[in-house]
Amino acid sequence: MILVIIIAVVIIIGLMFLSIYNKFVRLRNDVEEAFATMDVYLKKRFDLLPNLVETVKGYAIHEKEVLENIVKARSAVSNASDTEERVNGENQISSTLKTLFAVAEAYPDLKANTNFQELMGQLQVIEADIANSRKYYNAVVKKYNICVETFPSNIVANIFGFTKKPMFEVTDEAERQNVKVDFGSLSQ
Repeated sequence: MILVIIIAVVIIIGLMFLSIYNKFVRLRNDVEEAFATMDVYLKKRFDLLPNLVETVKGYAIHEKEVLENIVKARSAVSNASDTEERVNGENQISSTLKTLFAVAEAYPDLKANTNFQELMGQLQVIEADIANSRKYYNAVVKKYNICVETFPSNIVANIFGFTKKPMFEVTDEAERQNVKVDFGSLSQ
């Protein structure tokens, strides 16, 4: 009788471990799929940036630093070796784009340029898609990370090497601030 109880307990524990392991596999695949979806939109934005920078260059020659920052941020994304570096690079791009939008307001000829308007329209659509895919990615990562950290699934996570995934969030305090545009320097 005791042997049957021991075997039943071992089978129940084994099934529980198997169930938790399968949950981790599903969640890990969900995280990868969410990042891949977001990556499609990030790539679209990444490809659009050189065209936008070239269009702005002709009008906003005094804004060399803003354009250089966009190019640097784009370079950081292409040289990223892991997800966390990629997230930081993408956050830099978002931050510099806010500044670019503010700068564009100071140049009426640029705002009236058809090519610029088309590029900005595409960029606004892409930014909305990125925001939505970030929300989805972060929701999936949250579920995954909760499983990694809570008992008893944390035991399975430690045994099989499931570790926390990074959230795609604002990490730069400057990105949280309002963009400051100095129109006084433009009249010189």
